[in-house]
Amino acid sequence: MPKQTSFAISLAATLSIGTAAVAETDLDINFAGALEFAEDGTLFVGDNHNGAIYAFEIPADAPEGQVVPSTIANIDAKIAELLGVGAGAIQINDIAAHPVSNDVYISVTRIGNLVSQPAIVVVSQDQRLSLLDLSALEFQKQELNEFPDGEITFNGRPGGPMGPAMPRDLAKTAVPLSTLAIMDMEFYQGELFVAGVATDNFLSSLRRISYPFDGTQSIANVEMYHIAHDQYESRAPIRAMSVQEIDGEPQLVAAYTCSPIVLVPLEEITDGAKISARTIMDYGNGQPLDMIAYNHQSPFGGEAQPTLFVTSNSRSPQLIPISGLQDAKVVTHEDFQRGPKLDDNPLMPFGPVGQTVMFEGVPLHMDLVGGGYFVSVNRDAYTGSLNLDTNPAWFPNRIHNLLAEFDFPQYQPDPSRTE
Repeated sequence: MPKQTSFAISLAATLSIGTAAVAETDLDINFAGALEFAEDGTLFVGDNHNGAIYAFEIPADAPEGQVVPSTIANIDAKIAELLGVGAGAIQINDIAAHPVSNDVYISVTRIGNLVSQPAIVVVSQDQRLSLLDLSALEFQKQELNEFPDGEITFNGRPGGPMGPAMPRDLAKTAVPLSTLAIMDMEFYQGELFVAGVATDNFLSSLRRISYPFDGTQSIANVEMYHIAHDQYESRAPIRAMSVQEIDGEPQLVAAYTCSPIVLVPLEEITDGAKISARTIMDYGNGQPLDMIAYNHQSPFGGEAQPTLFVTSNSRSPQLIPISGLQDAKVVTHEDFQRGPKLDDNPLMPFGPVGQTVMFEGVPLHMDLVGGGYFVSVNRDAYTGSLNLDTNPAWFPNRIHNLLAEFDFPQYQPDPSRTE
């Protein structure tokens, strides 16, 4: 019987860091955003305020027990208590699971005493509460070329058919473009691929950075045809991505807001390139958060299938088989009737989108842990609590809010009855 797993929380205090190569100066990180692990346990942390990526070497031992389903309720309140701030004074930015220890790393922004401070919280599997001193770890820093001007902000959307503009709608005017400089990172064969915005006429960019960092990088600009919007777009960045072998070559499978999926061959991501990404599908409105590659194994048998699990802040997760991306039709505006397309349009969804799967509540950030489990930060549908759940990848749900036939005391399964 597997050892029962329980969780503890520790703050990974960001204490010291430097420039490219091993750090020798004090920490200057101002924001802990997108997270990505290399296979050896190197943790990449995106700082959208400084315009830099930090790499920490985090050695770890394999855990004694295996991952099992678990829940930490009110994870935001527990993190806030650990950081000494109110529950409403933190924002969870991303999560990533250590590939060796299975510990879960959560990047957090904390606001207290009128100062916003970054933190990384580690959810471990050994019932210990501790502070991780990053000043004792080797690390590197890579500054980004063409980092957006911190003074440029988004436009506020005026009132329209959906009603007058509300204060929260206009709040976008205070959000700098630089907050989207590092949206997602993918480590592949010794290189870090970074999606975000830059300061060129084409704001949507893909960066290609070798690791260990050597101070150099390639930056390419990306344009793609957006089916739902019925326009070519070069501003809004890729939100989530994964490198996969498609049509015999490594390609980025990338998801945008509202929610096209495009392909970008890695060989096209070169310095100064203007890339036309290949649009192959659109599964409907929403803002993708995470794209997780894993082998989906049905409990009903059959072979495991390489699959992408895509979460969104405004719809259930999407299960996209990698096989459906092979030889997929690339589309342009010539393939559709003109005009924007909402989810109820007969043409939507379009392409090899796979299928939407149940997720009780609202799944936000998610990662694969222990090979066969998803760990997710998700919002409870009834209580509104923010929880950290670990569940099997084939059924990544807690079903405490679902009262079904199986839950009634009179229930007796009768497999012989067919009518």
